[in-house]
Amino acid sequence: METIVIKKIGLSELEKLQKIGKQTFSETFAAINSEENMKQYLTEKFSLEKLTDELTNSNSEFYFALLEEKIVGYLKVNFAAAQTELKDKNALEIERIYVLKEHKGNKIGQLLYEKALQVAQKSSLKYIWLGVWEENHGALHFYKKNGFIAFDKHIFRLGDDEQTDLLMKLMLK
Repeated sequence: METIVIKKIGLSELEKLQKIGKQTFSETFAAINSEENMKQYLTEKFSLEKLTDELTNSNSEFYFALLEEKIVGYLKVNFAAAQTELKDKNALEIERIYVLKEHKGNKIGQLLYEKALQVAQKSSLKYIWLGVWEENHGALHFYKKNGFIAFDKHIFRLGDDEQTDLLMKLMLK
C-alpha cells in the first residue's frame, strides 16, 4: 500500500474540508437516514461559515489523510472549551474521523486515530473521548478494538431525527 500522509490543515483548505466532510458523511449515513434530514445536517454543519469558525478556533485541529496528495479522509479533534460536551481541559475529544468509502479497510482510520492519540499524549492529557452512533457498528467495533469503553449516552440530532450516541473514553494516564 502507498504511504498515507497525515497533514494538519488550516483555513486555506476550507473548501477541500467542506467537500470531504460532506462526501464522507453522506457515504456513511445517507442510506439509513432521510434525504431531508441529511440535506439539513449537511447544510448546517458543513457550511463555509461554520467550518471557518471551527478551523479558526485555537482549541480545534483538523488533519487530512492524503494518499498521493489526494484527500482520502480527515480527523477533527477538540480541546477544552471547543469540546462538544465535557469541556474538560484534561481531555481530547475526537469529534470526527471519516474515510472515503473506497478507502475503508485500508487502515486510514487507524492512522487518523493514532494522530489523535499523539496529539493527546503530546499535550499530556488524561483521556480521549468521543460520541458514536449506537447503530454505527463498524465504528463501535473500531473504537472498542482501540480500548475505548462506553461511559454514557447523549442525543444526536440529525434534522428532526433524535439518535442515541454512546459516549466512549480511553484513559491515557
